[in-house]
Amino acid sequence: MHPDVHPFFHADSNTWSYVVRDPAGDAAAVVDPVLDFDAKSARTSTHSAQALLDFVRERGLRVEWIIETHAHADHLSAGHWLKSHWPQAMLAIGEGIRDVQKAFVPIFNLGEHFPTDGSQFDRLFADGDAFRVGALDAHVIAVPGHTSDSCAYVIGDALFTGDSLFMPDGGTARCDFPGGSARVLFRSIHRLFALLPDDTRVFVCHDYGPNGRPMACETTLGAQKRDNIHVHEGVGEDEYVALREARDATLAMPALMLPAVQTNIRAGALPPPEDNGVRYLKIPVDRL
Repeated sequence: MHPDVHPFFHADSNTWSYVVRDPAGDAAAVVDPVLDFDAKSARTSTHSAQALLDFVRERGLRVEWIIETHAHADHLSAGHWLKSHWPQAMLAIGEGIRDVQKAFVPIFNLGEHFPTDGSQFDRLFADGDAFRVGALDAHVIAVPGHTSDSCAYVIGDALFTGDSLFMPDGGTARCDFPGGSARVLFRSIHRLFALLPDDTRVFVCHDYGPNGRPMACETTLGAQKRDNIHVHEGVGEDEYVALREARDATLAMPALMLPAVQTNIRAGALPPPEDNGVRYLKIPVDRL
């Protein structure tokens, strides 16, 4: 089936979020929603998430799923905030989030009582899990490599790749975060190539408009095989690993990584208020 896919672009983080609708009814899923965060003032805003909320309300949709492709390092998730408006929706992520939580709890010194079992989410997806969005069949393909919890979601004929694949002229995601591996990502991407037909619609999580082209979010799996600058047909695993690791060595840390990760391992919930009523995000010095 061919779901209706409505993209929303968050310019501050170059992130694409999506509302995915069953064309035969009112059921919908939201993929990778963004909570606005101003790093200079440490102020949050729900402007971008409100656009998703308004879109859903105006069309009378019933959101069944709020889906994260992974615990993002470049933006804070609005999943927790949206869940407060859509209590019937299941807030979901890949089961590898447990490994991400275990890796970052000591970095942020979150304490032995911080749950590292993924219980902040309503559903932890395993590779191959099936679910539905209304009448739409959907399933999960684990794509570790960028992060250990990365998942791609197939909903009807649409594939949501998270950060694993960008648009073909953007290549692939970095693999130098804790739990990342260029070799594992290469194998994950080639698994997508093997499992899905070339006409599968591919929706990416980020775009940066290489060479000044307009921002874009949709391509096909066939175009990725043919044209992706990092993993097109003919590029071998060792060649890819050398290219990816050399590229990663030149990249700066994402501007919002520290506030984003400690929020996103909580399913988008900010840390609880301290005794003065203020919430605090931690900045580990000389740690990463």
